[in-house]
Amino acid sequence: MPATRLLALAAVIGSTFVVSAVLTALLARGRLRFLHVLDHPNERSLHARPVPRTGGLALLGGLFCGLLLALLFSLIPLLPPVGLQPLQLQAPLDSLSQPLPQPSSQPSSQPLPQPLPSQTLAPLPWLGAALLLVAAVSFWDDRVGLSRRLRLLVHVAAAALLWMGGLRWDQLGLPGPIIPLPLLLALPLTLLYAVWMLNLYNFMDGMDGLAGGMASIGFAGLALLGYNAGDLTYAACCALVAAASAGFLTGNLPPARIFLGDVGSSSLGLLAAGFTLWGSSAGRFPLWVGWLIFSPFIVDATWTLLRRAKQGERLWDAHRSHHYQRLVLAGWGHRRTLGWALALIAAATASAIAASSLTTSEQWQLIAGWAAIFILIHLRVGLAERVARG
Repeated sequence: MPATRLLALAAVIGSTFVVSAVLTALLARGRLRFLHVLDHPNERSLHARPVPRTGGLALLGGLFCGLLLALLFSLIPLLPPVGLQPLQLQAPLDSLSQPLPQPSSQPSSQPLPQPLPSQTLAPLPWLGAALLLVAAVSFWDDRVGLSRRLRLLVHVAAAALLWMGGLRWDQLGLPGPIIPLPLLLALPLTLLYAVWMLNLYNFMDGMDGLAGGMASIGFAGLALLGYNAGDLTYAACCALVAAASAGFLTGNLPPARIFLGDVGSSSLGLLAAGFTLWGSSAGRFPLWVGWLIFSPFIVDATWTLLRRAKQGERLWDAHRSHHYQRLVLAGWGHRRTLGWALALIAAATASAIAASSLTTSEQWQLIAGWAAIFILIHLRVGLAERVARG
């Protein structure tokens, strides 16, 4: 990409941050009364007073503004150029240990892999449609409340849109050779993954700065992975999400003046699922690399769900059982807990980016190392609780 286009893209990313930050300030102060919705403390909350929960609208406003500018200035294509396909399901990479192919001015004698018919459109319109669906229903849920069954149906519909756009878990996605998954397994795995990511992000949005920090760092990491792989469209889209999330953080750091609300947390969860599937389906990185970036959220939410299920608790009831909530209640406070959480997120993201230089065996060692880290974190949280109880 020429330097002028890179500068233009940087300006669009900066504009995304500014629009998100300005909208965050307006919504936090209640200046947009028709969008004013308060989050009142409940059994799950770590705050003691009502706080606006429409910050997700500010984040999405900044994101859509950035996407619109990028499309208007042709910085990212809505559809792929004629003759090109945006996704290659059978990526010619056996593992991350293989070097990425370098562009060449000479025509290649090897035929390009032929994508499935559903891959003929770029994933961006499908991901955008799923995002609009989830955001609209989640905002309505923030305002009046909707049944769990209706929300689940909407989440499954959004996951189906990702599948239709070619964003699929159709390979095993672990270090080593590519192992395709049969349709009867790929479809339910894709739906389950998207729905779980959408909901777990909502579960983890319970502390000042945490969800916005995960999005700012995580999507910046995905952007760098896309850039290193030569996919500037993917990198630009992820960078816009990161910038919009950072703009929201200007009002969400402790003590938070505004929360994401379901409209923000559910949207970010969908985007996390969509962009990790996009990157893996396009052969930019294996799916496990995307999992590693978001592992601080995936591990905490999944572990907490399984532990509550084992204890016979009603999984849909409000609670304060996540590791970050337990640390805050143990006396660490929002700032200390958030600082360590962001350090963990940054380390996981850096590890995912560095994984491309590792051999297959080293990648498995990296996964084992992070499994040990999360076990140690679990033990440390328990120790903090015992110390707090005296």
